[in-house]
Amino acid sequence: MDHLALAVSDQARSIVFYTHYFGFVPEAEPREDGVRILHDDAGFSLALGEIEEPIVLPRFFHFGRGATSPDEVRAFRDRVDADGLEIVEEWDEPDYVSVKFRDPDGYVIEVGWEPE
Repeated sequence: MDHLALAVSDQARSIVFYTHYFGFVPEAEPREDGVRILHDDAGFSLALGEIEEPIVLPRFFHFGRGATSPDEVRAFRDRVDADGLEIVEEWDEPDYVSVKFRDPDGYVIEVGWEPE
């Protein structure tokens, strides 16, 4: 997968969130349809389309990013916790370390590590 398109209620807020926590860099200008495209160092693109209607998500829906070590996940968890973000679920097992938390629109994002 190379990209993810998300409906958001406030593009500016979401751009700040995804640049701050995941290092995404927004393109200088929005697309003609108003969608803002952000890119990360790995070449992944995030398209943020602002909508006015409520965002309703199934309970299971989430997306994630891998970490390079268990300690990276733990440090990330400490960071989002200190920032007051809602942590939804945590796992800290020998072969799986994960934290799930919510973005400003309620999307659940997982940062996790598993041995290769």
